Amino acid sequence: MHTDILLVALNAKFSHTNLALRYLRESCCQAGLGKPKLLELTINNYIPEMLGQIFEYHPKVLGFSCYIWNIQLIKQLLPLLRKVLPETVIICGGPEVSYGTEAFLREVPAVDFVIRGEGEQAVPTLLQRLFSQQIADSQEKSKVARHEIVYNMKALDAQSKDLAGVAYLDEAGHYKDGGVVDVPQLDEVSLPFAYEPEEMAELQERILYYETSRGCPFRCAYCLSCATAGVRYRSWQLVQQELQFFVNHNVRQVKFVDRTFNAKKQHFMPILQFIQALPDSCRTNFHFEVAVDYLDDEVISLLQSLPKHRVQLEIGIQSTNPEVLRRIQRVNHWDRIAHHIKALLAKGNMHIHTDLIIGLPGEDMASFKRSFNQVYTLNTDMLQLGFLKFLKGATMMEMVEQYHYQYMDIGPYEVLSNDCLTYEEIHWLHIFEAVFELYHNAGRCRHSCNYLIATQEQGDAFGFYSKLTNFWQAKGYHHQTHSAKHLYGLLQEFVGEAYGAQLADSELWDNLLRFDALVADNGKIRPEQLNWNLEKYQNLTAGFWRNQGDITAEKLLPGFQFTTWREIRRNYQIEYFTYPVQNLAYGHAEKQDTWLLFDYTKRDVCYQKLDNFN
Repeated sequence: MHTDILLVALNAKFSHTNLALRYLRESCCQAGLGKPKLLELTINNYIPEMLGQIFEYHPKVLGFSCYIWNIQLIKQLLPLLRKVLPETVIICGGPEVSYGTEAFLREVPAVDFVIRGEGEQAVPTLLQRLFSQQIADSQEKSKVARHEIVYNMKALDAQSKDLAGVAYLDEAGHYKDGGVVDVPQLDEVSLPFAYEPEEMAELQERILYYETSRGCPFRCAYCLSCATAGVRYRSWQLVQQELQFFVNHNVRQVKFVDRTFNAKKQHFMPILQFIQALPDSCRTNFHFEVAVDYLDDEVISLLQSLPKHRVQLEIGIQSTNPEVLRRIQRVNHWDRIAHHIKALLAKGNMHIHTDLIIGLPGEDMASFKRSFNQVYTLNTDMLQLGFLKFLKGATMMEMVEQYHYQYMDIGPYEVLSNDCLTYEEIHWLHIFEAVFELYHNAGRCRHSCNYLIATQEQGDAFGFYSKLTNFWQAKGYHHQTHSAKHLYGLLQEFVGEAYGAQLADSELWDNLLRFDALVADNGKIRPEQLNWNLEKYQNLTAGFWRNQGDITAEKLLPGFQFTTWREIRRNYQIEYFTYPVQNLAYGHAEKQDTWLLFDYTKRDVCYQKLDNFN
């Protein structure tokens, strides 16, 4: 297999897709360069395997999209590619090489050119120059080596100086730089739609990235958007056509990469209205990152009206400490944030994901505890804890000395310490984040943990997860992998040590863990140490499923028809509890016989109480 242009992505996960390379593919087609091949791998692929897959294409030009999650792997792969593909021109682009470009070129001499900034116009221009130079040189020689083509092209560029956005080292080792470039207009000429109908069957179940704007109205110091000025928008006419394309192809999720989706109401409101008008049969989910404190009542009302799972929101709070926010050039309106999130959650029709950043300037452990507890009380679907990253080109790089930062010299460039947090504390917070991810963000044991937070920690969620983290670290559990089923036993072990055997061995605690197991992981986990009672009451529940008696499956489950007992066990469960376990998450309750019917036939686990079922 031989190809002129191969564009390679090393994605973080198989479910992800690379938007940048698809833009470049369409831009090259539009420029008359033919259609580049795309090769999407993941960072979990074995290097020799990746090397072999790329080699099989024998490309004349090889392009890499470089990000924080793949840059170290790319640096390992490039020297090997130069050995096996000595005649291939290698080009790198992306945020990881758009800044610190000269150092990258000197560190990785296998690279011929770097594209700085947005490459949809710079890449086709460079390729046209390369291929025209190749033709010119080949008229003089039957075979022209790569280095000669590159040398001659660089020599011409030194005279014309019109390769905007392209950087390289000339033959004398001098750094040449065409600057960081942006695409001035997001129209269909400058930025053609990235996806093609022929690839949609393969991509349908993956996350498809899409953007309707570039830039951000805010200037947060930790974000690379602080390096660009203004916001550019794609026209509503194009956006409407492109969203309809996704819907027509029945894709699972469209994830908008607009930095702040709601930056301009005139732009985003028609998008939400389009989504609102989609038929109930549409399964596509739309993911937006929003500044929730800037939503008004009209927008909140529209969002509340949407069908369940039609949209999900990511809300970057980062910190609730005003002084910390001031230092990173960010303003949060906490009262509006809390009010709006609660209003959106009340409808129960969307997934809401909030973010905090660990290691911000001035955010010591006490301040982070306050931020964590305030955001935790919002009870969003996820609370992601990220660690501050020092991105090339971001303003945070100018604060390193002021706040005595130490950070990783290699990707992902995470904070190691500062004048508020030692490395020991950062290391502990990594364990804290991992434990929180295993339980809370995975949706496991939420009722049980919230019960302990309410009754044992007086509402201090950070205090509870701190104790769990200390237990985890003391036992060395952070060095081990754990199955979902095993996590229930570990939590029970922790409760026995932290709060006493009387609680850990109690009937109430068993009720809580059984309920949590039935609402998490689609009800597939059945920890053996819990007192399951399916078999004990099977004679009683059989009549319910056979539609015999006053309370039957046919009456409570629309469209239900008995098929086989195996089908029943896969899709439903009736469980008896001695407490009203569904109401225990935030405090004590008296004993009360409670029968709950769990339904696993829908996207979300549903349950309902069976009154007078005995």
